[in-house]
Amino acid sequence: MDALNPRILRPEDLDPNWRWDRHIPSHGHTAVDFERRVDHDRLRRYRLSRAREALRNAQCGSLLLFDVNNIRYVTATKIGEWERDKMCRFALLAGDDEPFVWDFGSAAVHHKLNCDWLNPEHCRAGVVGMRGTIPPSFGLIKKYAEEIAGLIRDAGMADMPVGVDYAETAMFFALQEAGLKVVDGQQVMLDAREIKNQDEIMLLNQAAAMVDGCYHMIYEELKPGVRECDIVAMSNKLLYEMGSDDVEAINAISGERCNPHPHNFTDRMFRPGDQAFFDILQSYQGYRTCYYRTFNIGRATPAQNDAYVKCRDWLDHAISLIKPGVSTDTVAKVWPTAQELGFPDELSAFGLQFGHGLGLALHERPIISRACSLDQPQEIRTGMVFALETYCPAADGYSAARIEEEVVVTDKGCEVITLFPAEDLPIANRY
Repeated sequence: MDALNPRILRPEDLDPNWRWDRHIPSHGHTAVDFERRVDHDRLRRYRLSRAREALRNAQCGSLLLFDVNNIRYVTATKIGEWERDKMCRFALLAGDDEPFVWDFGSAAVHHKLNCDWLNPEHCRAGVVGMRGTIPPSFGLIKKYAEEIAGLIRDAGMADMPVGVDYAETAMFFALQEAGLKVVDGQQVMLDAREIKNQDEIMLLNQAAAMVDGCYHMIYEELKPGVRECDIVAMSNKLLYEMGSDDVEAINAISGERCNPHPHNFTDRMFRPGDQAFFDILQSYQGYRTCYYRTFNIGRATPAQNDAYVKCRDWLDHAISLIKPGVSTDTVAKVWPTAQELGFPDELSAFGLQFGHGLGLALHERPIISRACSLDQPQEIRTGMVFALETYCPAADGYSAARIEEEVVVTDKGCEVITLFPAEDLPIANRY
């Protein structure tokens, strides 16, 4: 079998996970002839086969995708971070037919020339509404809805529902007018993306290794007079130099800004004794990190250290429970309630004690939270990769600790892939 027929799986694709008796490698960015590194053909075959399997299990005939992460998962095409919020690209997976992808102008020609795993005739130029800036009255949405309906009929799937992940409202109406029954396709794609193969796991591990290095830089640079935004700038520069393809966001939060958690950064200067925490969200070949670390600058008070110890204990307890077959409510129950953290309800505290899948998107399955997992638990399965994050406000009323680890679920437990030391509170430039 060759890369031009991604429907056919090789034997090694059928056992997709990393060999758990070996440590997950962190390879360099280059391809070499003397080591087996990421196999992109195998990665593409695996992802497309997972999407097809999820489509069959959902009893849908087709998937129409506007979410750029889903488009990349199915077609292995990407035109940069520029695309992320434009709603200008779309893809179709109909029955056993090969994927179609409509792309922004000349990007479709690029795919024909460079993406030999796709049928060149299925790489088409197309655009619909671009978040409504091209008005529906111009007719593009109607034109492409009818074209999509025709391709679905050609694939023999016209009598089955079409799953749509998300789209402009006018597109939903146009698809229905074209005779298609539209259902929720995002759930189908989340099913597909839940279990990572060995190539995805290696890419996620490499992405985490890059952030390990970034945190070492931050540890060295945390000094009075340096600003939160300075750390964000230095981190962006270093991550892109290390090969990041998208630094999505960096939270940098310090001093009195730590409680309540604002999820952003400012030009505040670090001061001696500040507690400060950071979250680095970036991707390597599309695979993302969500990776918090907390530091103190120069010294720490007993209240700050106590908050860190509690935060670490909550996180370690959760990690100790991670293994195949455990349900997410079991993990969520070991975390403090919203009321114990000073919030009126779980939605008000959402995301402070939290678990979420990682892959081509920042938030995949499983989601672990007291807000939803207690009522609708999910089973943790081998090959899942997710982040676990905890938060603890300090007794001084303004400091707080925030720690996060990324884990790969193995056949017996889990392996932590975020390795910058965080067992004890790191104190940068200790006085």
